[in-house]
Amino acid sequence: MKEIVKYSRCFVCGDENSHGLKAKFLFDGKQATTCITADDAYEGYHGIYHGGIIATLLDEVMIKAILAGDIYAVTAEMTVRYHRPVAVGDKLNFAGRVTRCKGKIYFTEGEVTGDDGAKYASATGKYIEAKPELAARLAESLD
Repeated sequence: MKEIVKYSRCFVCGDENSHGLKAKFLFDGKQATTCITADDAYEGYHGIYHGGIIATLLDEVMIKAILAGDIYAVTAEMTVRYHRPVAVGDKLNFAGRVTRCKGKIYFTEGEVTGDDGAKYASATGKYIEAKPELAARLAESLD
């Protein structure tokens, strides 16, 4: 497994963002993965992890699956389905993969499960390969 490149100030994967999640993303040749523990700093309701943070992590794990192939893309569309609430303290396993590519459009899917295999949420996404000027800007920001 190889670590996927990151921007050190990114809210999700940056290790220099004091308010961020500091998630480390790995790629096994087929999918991107990360594991985190639901922290109370990101509660939506007392003891319940915020659904927006789950969506953010799903977006990141799906786009990291594209970035692992040295392709710079941006999110065009994403659909999230929540299956059950996440309690603060739950350990979460995220996985994202490219399901197909049509020209410069990448279709992805992702899910988040607990250590017991229970599914918390799933997502599909559509990402568009960045135009050269934007791709160069994105590449410059990576560590």
